[in-house]
Amino acid sequence: MNLKSGLFHSDKNQERIHYEDQDATQLVSTTLLDHLPKLYFKPIVFVCIGTDRSTGDSLGPLIGTSLNKELSHFHVYGTLKDPVHAVNLKETLETINEKHRNPFIIAIDACLGRMKSVGFMEIAKGSIKPGAGVNKELPAVGDMHITGIVNISGYMEFLVLQNTRLHLVMSMADIISNGIIEAEKIYLEKKISVRRKWLASEDSAIN
Repeated sequence: MNLKSGLFHSDKNQERIHYEDQDATQLVSTTLLDHLPKLYFKPIVFVCIGTDRSTGDSLGPLIGTSLNKELSHFHVYGTLKDPVHAVNLKETLETINEKHRNPFIIAIDACLGRMKSVGFMEIAKGSIKPGAGVNKELPAVGDMHITGIVNISGYMEFLVLQNTRLHLVMSMADIISNGIIEAEKIYLEKKISVRRKWLASEDSAIN
């Protein structure tokens, strides 16, 4: 859980999507693809942060659980069964860097923000600071991030998280998960296409 202050400033590298937008899933997929590295050999790793012990903070693990069932190429850390949270975040990041060579990391987390921003999802370049919304000091995570504003900040954050509507969290989790699943399919098609072109050019050079 992180805290968004000054939501949202204008940033051409940032996309804000409301969960009730009929094109939300497609927008998540398209925006994610715009940010993914064009060097297709880099491993893509999703770190889904949060815990199932708190309704508001369960966004990440819900997404991670869905992705873990569906993805074939992207890597996922953080599920309902094996959550990534304050206690094991640093260890998880160390494991990722040991297992994956020069990974491109996408952090996913719930966050608190202004009343008018609740229900929005943000996709942007750069890392996030998990735990900031509940005054915990944790390492920054991600080359880019996806966050969902699940409730308001400013007062008794732990209680706010516990009283967040599950419908909102589940709706956002479904949209983000489906967007990522669709993005992986397109990303893999592009990767295969690039490889075929490279092999064709190599054959031409040899002949």
